[in-house]
Amino acid sequence: MNAVGLAVTLRIRMSAADAYQSNGTVSPARILALLADVTTELMIRLDGDEGSLRGLQQVEMLAPVFVGDYIEATGVITKIGNTTRQVALEARKVATYARGDDLALSAADALASPILVCRAVGTSVVPRAQQRRPRLVLAALGARRDATRLPQGSVLVTPPPSIVITPPRQTPPEVMIAASILGGGVTKNHTPHVPSTPEEAAREAKRCVESGASIVYLGIDDMAAQPESLSSRMSDTVAAIRAETTAVIVVSAIRPGSANPSSLLAFAGCGADIVTTPLGSFNFGDSVVETRRSVVREVATTLRDRNVPVMAEAYELGHFEEAMLLGRDKALASPLRFQFVFGVPGAMGAQELMVQFVSDRVPKSALWFAAGVGRHQRRVTETALRLGGHVRLGLADNIYLRRGVLAEGTATFIERSAAFAVSIGRQPVSPERARVLLGLVAEEIELREPDAPEIAEEPVSEAAEVAGVEPHPETPEGTAGDSD
Repeated sequence: MNAVGLAVTLRIRMSAADAYQSNGTVSPARILALLADVTTELMIRLDGDEGSLRGLQQVEMLAPVFVGDYIEATGVITKIGNTTRQVALEARKVATYARGDDLALSAADALASPILVCRAVGTSVVPRAQQRRPRLVLAALGARRDATRLPQGSVLVTPPPSIVITPPRQTPPEVMIAASILGGGVTKNHTPHVPSTPEEAAREAKRCVESGASIVYLGIDDMAAQPESLSSRMSDTVAAIRAETTAVIVVSAIRPGSANPSSLLAFAGCGADIVTTPLGSFNFGDSVVETRRSVVREVATTLRDRNVPVMAEAYELGHFEEAMLLGRDKALASPLRFQFVFGVPGAMGAQELMVQFVSDRVPKSALWFAAGVGRHQRRVTETALRLGGHVRLGLADNIYLRRGVLAEGTATFIERSAAFAVSIGRQPVSPERARVLLGLVAEEIELREPDAPEIAEEPVSEAAEVAGVEPHPETPEGTAGDSD
């Protein structure tokens, strides 16, 4: 019987004894030991001998493991030689503690989509003299008539065996986190922690970048102000943030009322990296944001003609369709950048299925961010992170850290979201990397020049001095909710 495809799985919970860092992180060596145990069991089932694990190749540690995680380690025999056996190995996280300030210490989640934490290729050797060639036996479920004998199980055969037994990664390993520190009409009347001056905004932006954000999102806090006043204040705020951090700055002029092109273009010259464009009208609580289709197209076209990078802001599903048409007509330049806002009262809902629907519709070449308003913020952003999207969160979208407790700044939300992203294998990027992902700058490829020959401090002759080579010059390098 050809045993290629024989597979076994071990499942074990990581205990406090497995931790090697103060935050409860489990040593990678513990995971590799699990893979070694899987390989040993495969050798026992195939050869009746433990064999000798000679090496692990192509080892990838893809996500951290913490105390309390349930890890499922699987091995599949992919190649059998005279004495060597090759095994494809992987370890997945299938259950984990549900960490959060508003949760009990004992809260835990079984993961609907297990997280791949490690994979490798193992090579084991079983000398010919030790190959006993027993019947291939796998544990069976249920009672047996003869408890003194093991049943003969069936060999588990995967489709054409492959060294990599993990499906292609569905989510990108990097994530951009945007800090919405201003906007949504949120003022000091709602929370004392929201910035009200350019200097306060700059300090909060710096804290957010230090906590894991790469983008700072600025909206309108004073909904009654005139466009000229707003434009002047926004320019001062952008300049103050530039002086404190290298974060990508996104500004939005969307607010309730009837919009005209001049008001929506008021921020185009404030010095931000990206300006949002509206995609249509929508309910905004008891108010209405009225943006006619002709205005949408005029604003998008004007920004394109001025070479201003744009982010399309969608509050309804119909807005997505409009953005796709604008992209087709070249009114929106590539790459398309979407900001979906879920949970505004009267607009697009914040159910997980809605976020899933949006993620399925966005073209692979486009970038999409998700923001949840009020109590929906955490659920929406964590769902988007699992689905491969980027996220926006902060006091402009939600002022409560948990029910009844005001968040002491946007940086608190950023730190929590960044920790969650890391726990599922996604790494928050720096502002410099975000500029590349957003298409604001070209990705730099370092070209290494050959080292110039050294020139002696005291040349032996004039000819040797003339033959010296000069060194090569260096190349410059929405609304506030009531709870969360």
